[in-house]
Amino acid sequence: MSKPISRRSFAAATAGVVLGAGAAEASVPDGPTEAAFERDYSPPEFKPSWKNPQISRLLVQDFVIFAHSNLEMTAKLLEKEPALINSVMDWGKGDWESGLGGASHMGRKDIVELLLEKGARIDIFCAAMMGRLDAVKSFLTLQPKLIDARGPHGFTLHFHAQVGGKESAEVLDYLQSIRRIELKPNPFVKPE
Repeated sequence: MSKPISRRSFAAATAGVVLGAGAAEASVPDGPTEAAFERDYSPPEFKPSWKNPQISRLLVQDFVIFAHSNLEMTAKLLEKEPALINSVMDWGKGDWESGLGGASHMGRKDIVELLLEKGARIDIFCAAMMGRLDAVKSFLTLQPKLIDARGPHGFTLHFHAQVGGKESAEVLDYLQSIRRIELKPNPFVKPE
């Protein structure tokens, strides 16, 4: 029995026919594709020298995914490629996520601690999840508009403080004192 055709496959196939390429030649990519872009401005004068190869996008993707929930694989991939520590994945439309970002919104303090120990750059979302009220206050003093900032997948500071559990309750109270929002049940909070 054949698989039903998806909307994406149908659209790609019909676009190929319309453009004269034929349905047999049209295909849907298995992974991300780079958005089309043409400069409508003069290019920068500085030309980077590409002395070293970039880290594989597939390796970055795997690292970020494992950093959400798998301490052992996160450590293994970091040992294999230490430069993954601050690598980021663009899930599309500018939804950038690092391993630290994934571990933070999942409330995985063990993975966060490993990543910070290895040199990951802490951000306000991680600080909120880890219950670091001092750091959160410093970030918000430096830039008050960060109260409305969104992390990976659009998760708010309040969300990150919620997922931190009782260790970050003080941060959540502080955030609520600045901007009170309706707190919805957080699917990543483990019942205590």
